[in-house]
Amino acid sequence: MKILALETSTEYCSVALWQDGVTVAHCELAGQKHSELLIGMLDAQLQDAGLGIGDMDGIAYGSGPGSFTGVRIACGATQGLAFGAQIPVAGICTLLALAQGSGQSRVIAALDARMGEIYCAAYEKQHDGWLTVCEPCLCRPEDAPVVAGRDWFGAGSGFAAFGDALQARYAGQLSGMDAAAVPQAAAIAVLGAIQFAGGLGVDAAQAQPFYLRDKVALKTAEREQLAIEKSLLNKPPQ
Repeated sequence: MKILALETSTEYCSVALWQDGVTVAHCELAGQKHSELLIGMLDAQLQDAGLGIGDMDGIAYGSGPGSFTGVRIACGATQGLAFGAQIPVAGICTLLALAQGSGQSRVIAALDARMGEIYCAAYEKQHDGWLTVCEPCLCRPEDAPVVAGRDWFGAGSGFAAFGDALQARYAGQLSGMDAAAVPQAAAIAVLGAIQFAGGLGVDAAQAQPFYLRDKVALKTAEREQLAIEKSLLNKPPQ
C-alpha cells in the first residue's frame, strides 16, 4: 500500500510518502508560504520515489485543529489531487499526529491557539492504536483536560506558549515534554495508513477541515468570501 500525506496546520509544511511500512518525509519552515511550497514538495516526493499520484492508494492530510488558512490549504490540496486520481482520503487530527510523532505512550498534545487558549487532547498508546483519553478541545491552559495517573508526556507549542500554566495544571504528572514538537506528515502518513487498511478512507468530497474555534473560522471565511465577491465585481466583462 502507498500513502501520500501532507500537513500544513502550523508554520511548518511537510509531506511524506508511506510505502508498505516505510516512510520518507520532508519538512520545511514555510511561514506563510505553504500554498507556494506544498505542490512542489509533493511533486519532488513522488519523483524521488519514481511514482505518480495515480499510484497512490490514498491521501492523508492534517485536518486540524491549527491555523485556519493552513488546514484549508491541506484540505483543498488533498481534494484536488484525490479527485483527479479518484483515490480515497483520510483526515487525521493534528493533535493525534503530535502524539504519534512523540514516540511516547501517554501524551498530552497541546497547540498554541492564540488569544490565550490552546487546542488540547490526551492520548494513550495501545497495542492496536491510540485510545483518546480526552477529546480535542479549545480551552485556556489553566483549564486543560484533567488526566489520571503519572508519566504523561507533553508535546506541542502549547507547552512553549503556556509552559508554566500547563506544568502547574499537570503538576507531578509529566515525565517530560517537547515544546518544539509540531504535527508532521510522517505521523499523518502512519495514522492514515491504519485508516486505509481498515477501510476507513472516504471520498475526496468528504475531506473537511476540523475546526474548534468556529467563530474565528466563520469570520475568516466571511472575509475570504467578500474578497471573492469583490474580485468578481471588479472583473471586466468578457
